[in-house]
Amino acid sequence: MIPVYKVVEIFESINGEGRKAGQLALFVRFQKCNLNCSYCDTRWANGENAHYNLMDINELYTAITESKIRNITLTGGEPLIQKNIYELLLKLGENSQLNIEIETNGSVEIKRFAKLKNPPSFTMDYKLPGSNMENNMCLENFAHLTSKDTIKFVAGDMKDLEKAREIIEKYSLVEKCAVYISPVFGKIELALIVEFLKKYKMNGVNMQLQMHKIIWDPEMKGV
Repeated sequence: MIPVYKVVEIFESINGEGRKAGQLALFVRFQKCNLNCSYCDTRWANGENAHYNLMDINELYTAITESKIRNITLTGGEPLIQKNIYELLLKLGENSQLNIEIETNGSVEIKRFAKLKNPPSFTMDYKLPGSNMENNMCLENFAHLTSKDTIKFVAGDMKDLEKAREIIEKYSLVEKCAVYISPVFGKIELALIVEFLKKYKMNGVNMQLQMHKIIWDPEMKGV
């Protein structure tokens, strides 16, 4: 049976954050998430009843390759809970022209996917206390991050920032992968994050803003 996928949307834009911020990217957003973060900005795509188009693996692969865009971001929802996602990552990994990034919420074990012959780069969240989802984090994932991966902390207050610093130091994350701290949009003063980085001499940690929310309306979809 040909693998199929519940795809909410496919769109071209720039990467709004991360290592390739500002670069052209094709986004494939899948339906459904296993978490419910307090600040979630894609809740409309996360539920069982969220609208989707059913695409088989060949249709999806064709849509990706015919876009002529090399940076491909698989997002959601939560991509790693999608049925047959392993098969898709395997197929995409065979195309050396594509840079596959998968955005994952940190609750799903990545070991199986990291062992692929040509694994994607993972941009993995660690959900801080303000998300109300921290208890769902899969801490084993830190052992499988490599230099091509990224860990992201989304902070809404000083308690979140303190916890981010604790995790970064405890697991020596700066030595393993790229590390980013993002603000919960509109909830924390940006200067507070800068002062926090300065106070604790957090070398190697990147502060980032969501460019797409600055360029377009923060509620706009497909950007």
